[in-house]
Amino acid sequence: MEKRYEEYAYVLDFLPHGKPGFRPTGRAGYRAGALIQCVGEEFFTLLEALVKEELVLKPADRVYVGKASREEVTYIIGRIGYEELTASAKAELPSTINKIVLNKEKWFVGFFNTARAITPRMHALELVPGIGKKYMWQVINERTRKPFESFDDLQKRTELPNPIKLITKRVMEELEGDSKYRLFTRAQ
Repeated sequence: MEKRYEEYAYVLDFLPHGKPGFRPTGRAGYRAGALIQCVGEEFFTLLEALVKEELVLKPADRVYVGKASREEVTYIIGRIGYEELTASAKAELPSTINKIVLNKEKWFVGFFNTARAITPRMHALELVPGIGKKYMWQVINERTRKPFESFDDLQKRTELPNPIKLITKRVMEELEGDSKYRLFTRAQ
């Protein structure tokens, strides 16, 4: 199975002088300097990366972090855990996740259309905060009649409170390490 990486990420925090106590590990061409903490738009991977000299990025900037030639980033330091984020990055994370969820509406609506049971007693939909048995059955019954087309369609037909906010909350739980099962993120 081919290993897949994030192609784009959103800046959560820009640290013009690097992190306090940050020491490069002697890799060739590796310099201490400006770095960013960011979240990938496909797997919600938390990353740290070195930024090209003289470049200033701000939170919510979308940057290319893929394997090809990068304009803003010189080097991906690696994946980081939620606890390694700066206070500013942690504050920026929920609104950035919300933005990603909105941008990937079709994919997340597809999740509601295709989610299945995880165990004999638990359905994937129940892992989304705010969705208990009542909403789970409303979603399942409505999607059998006709697949959902948008968040608005989902909300109108199931009376589910703000699905974008619920998904954002679930992604945050997964990133914070508060969940046994992962629906939307990769393990750190």
